[in-house]
Amino acid sequence: MKDIKKVFRNLEKKLKQSHWFDDDWEIYNRGAYLQLYKLDWHNQSQGGIHFETFIEAPQIKQKAFPIGMHAEEDCPSQHEFIEKFLALEGARIKSWKGYQTIGTGYRIFQRTLPLNFKNLEDRLFEEFNRFRQLENGITQTLRSL
Repeated sequence: MKDIKKVFRNLEKKLKQSHWFDDDWEIYNRGAYLQLYKLDWHNQSQGGIHFETFIEAPQIKQKAFPIGMHAEEDCPSQHEFIEKFLALEGARIKSWKGYQTIGTGYRIFQRTLPLNFKNLEDRLFEEFNRFRQLENGITQTLRSL
């Protein structure tokens, strides 16, 4: 079995080397768990707005893992943010293959990917690249609150 922590370290490196990654972007990497977010997304304690994925024991057992976006308890006006954000970006998210919008609790959207280690870093990198298209929508929604 491949070393998941190494996959996540390599993914972090790839993200940081991206042409779009600048001083406003942050990564929280706890081994087999990663969040990508902007500084102004209220995620300093990992409880704000962020893109997230993780591959821990239950996901390995199920041979599938989630990837998506959360707006947790540190998100200002959490419920209103989620509602407005999905009104603005929901159609785009639904157009992405395999993604579903959720909008309840703290989960905004999610996709479950099969756990196949072939090109895993590249597949995760591709998904996070797709997510960053939502950057302006998140900023716009936060400003409207």
